[in-house]
Amino acid sequence: MSPMYGDPRVLGYLGRALSLELSAVQLYSTQARLVASWGLDEPARRLREESREEMEHVERVIARMLALGAAPGASQLRPVRLGRDLVALLQADYDFEMELVQLYHDAATYCARSAQQDDRIFFETLFNEEQAHARELVDWIKKLEVSIADPRRPQR
Repeated sequence: MSPMYGDPRVLGYLGRALSLELSAVQLYSTQARLVASWGLDEPARRLREESREEMEHVERVIARMLALGAAPGASQLRPVRLGRDLVALLQADYDFEMELVQLYHDAATYCARSAQQDDRIFFETLFNEEQAHARELVDWIKKLEVSIADPRRPQR
């Protein structure tokens, strides 16, 4: 391992990102298993896919930390938040995703102000991906709420 040469604040953002992304993998994996136990196969499949996407973010954060000479280490995983139905799970997921969005926004803003273009681009890319994911969750929640209001429509 080469010596650390990254900005300590950027490394701090990366460490928090690693903790949150690993927590997201745990969250979506757990929820997928729970939803499958409810007999909701399609939502379980979607949640497993979310877990895989978050794992890709974990790998990218680790690669970035290694490139900056830092040993990756997640400080703490968040406890998994569950709910009594799919809508409650997805609302908790949305809140969690918004934490990631805020973290990546703050990190990208800091990097832009300190003229660290490579780091800014890295964080902006993750920001955009997490923001898109948050919008997808909102859309999914809205569809479920319409399905609940009209029981003839299947829940997906």
